Amino acid sequence: MDYSILTTGHGLLYLLLLTLLEIVLGIDNIIFISIITDKLNPKNQKFARRLGLAMALIVRLFLLTIASWMMGLTKSLFTVNGMEFFSGHALVLLVGGLFLVYKSGQEMLENMNGHQAENKKAKDHLAAVILQIVLIDIVFSFDSIITAIGLTADIQKELHADPMIIIYLAVIISMVIMLIFANQVSSFINNRPSIKMIALGFLVLIGIVLIGEAFELEIDKNYIYVAMAFSLIVEFMNIKMRKNIRNHTPKH
Repeated sequence: MDYSILTTGHGLLYLLLLTLLEIVLGIDNIIFISIITDKLNPKNQKFARRLGLAMALIVRLFLLTIASWMMGLTKSLFTVNGMEFFSGHALVLLVGGLFLVYKSGQEMLENMNGHQAENKKAKDHLAAVILQIVLIDIVFSFDSIITAIGLTADIQKELHADPMIIIYLAVIISMVIMLIFANQVSSFINNRPSIKMIALGFLVLIGIVLIGEAFELEIDKNYIYVAMAFSLIVEFMNIKMRKNIRNHTPKH
């Protein structure tokens, strides 16, 4: 690997931008982990979140070591009457998208039907939760790494240097940042039912986007991120409004 790229201004700028991109792409992952671990016993929740994000980091680093093979997964697997269908990457996105829609939709229905309290008493097994985290880690990691490799192609053209060290560092830094804030994010989401429902809706949309990408339907994720940000701002206003109403309501 060419470490000299890190001594240039352009190299450091690309590192910053790619780290921010990895954090944005990792939001889906951390939201899913936060919600799925809420069903565990309190003593296991923190451990499962940290393990889930640590495994996400390991999966990403492993996929980087086989980056050339991964890029080959974008080639079509089937050809019928001259028409190409499905690549390895598309199959991963399809399975992951269907799983995400199913799991997030199931969580939404449970919350809507008031079964959340009953499910919390039952407590999911740690192994089952970790298995679900591993599956979603693989899906999000595939998408994240292929996106990162595609974006760093410009570095190779502009600086005539191998960009892999920048990708490695961006992945590690972004995952460390998410590990640091995982507990705060989880508490924030799970302690506010309305925010949790918005987060689940966001995961359903991401699942639909993954399914669309599997069928080569390009859907700009920026629209989803903007919509989620707008929904959160409106909900924060609602929370503030309800708090002000309670504070100004005369007590009898």
